[in-house]
Amino acid sequence: MRAARLIKMVLLLQSRPSMTAAELARELEVSERTVTRDAQALSEAGVPVYAERGRAGGYRLVGGYRTRLTGLARGEAEALFLSGVPGALREMGLEDAASAARLKVSAALLPSLRDASRTAAQRFHLDAPNWFREPETPALLPAVADAVWDDRRVAARYLRGGEEVVRELEPYGLVLKAGVWYLCARAADAGSFRVYRIDRFTSVDPGEERFTRDEDFDLPAFWAERAEQFARSILRAEVTVRLSPEGARVLPHVVGAVPAEESLAAAPDPGPDGWLTVTLPVESEEVAHSHLTALGAEVEVLAPEALRARMASAARRLGGMYGV
Repeated sequence: MRAARLIKMVLLLQSRPSMTAAELARELEVSERTVTRDAQALSEAGVPVYAERGRAGGYRLVGGYRTRLTGLARGEAEALFLSGVPGALREMGLEDAASAARLKVSAALLPSLRDASRTAAQRFHLDAPNWFREPETPALLPAVADAVWDDRRVAARYLRGGEEVVRELEPYGLVLKAGVWYLCARAADAGSFRVYRIDRFTSVDPGEERFTRDEDFDLPAFWAERAEQFARSILRAEVTVRLSPEGARVLPHVVGAVPAEESLAAAPDPGPDGWLTVTLPVESEEVAHSHLTALGAEVEVLAPEALRARMASAARRLGGMYGV
């Protein structure tokens, strides 16, 4: 533990002109007294750490000293590629590895480039969760993430339809979608790839056995295909509506891009008033009512009759509320 701390201290001093004892103590998560002892130990080992006293003093390396201890470990290199998503790193338990990797890269850069990490952080930040939703990190996410990195087969218990099922899984990849974590894994018994919500796992037991990863597996392509399949699978009903030009413009934002764009493309030419008649796939009449109500007077439901009646009833209540 102390050896790792001493290396980190050298890398910190190599990446900056000088640092105070308080700054080093904060970065190393130790006391200032420990910083003093560590600086003395480095000096005795031949590392030219120089202590400047006074208000503007601190520690620095003398004579342009450069350490060769900048090689990235595998875990650090992998974490570095995720360093633009600090929240995800923290939830997967990779924050320390990413911090070490960034520090090693910073130490290896020319002095004129050492502010690159700061300037990048000032210009880009990823906030993955939806608005008005406080995401909860699944308790088992770090264990699942470890298994993904190690290509280690796991025995998992998973809630499906209110029942707990047991699966032997080969965990291939993690996806963070709108604040929800998913695991893309191959079921050992079925041999097919499936998607699991990590917050529905009740236990994850990594074994000693590692699996051989299918090199043809493409995580982004697999997720895109499954996401589209899911979006289509829930559209089990159809409604026929008339849309004003404004309603047609807003429709993708209300019901989703895929069903809206396909329905609009298949619609016949608009009438003399510019309105389109569209057959729209929907999840259910209840969901369709919720979505189409948001379009207000820019939509008229033609079928089914039950949904048209619901829309008319809502319109009458709204008119009565405003004295129309």
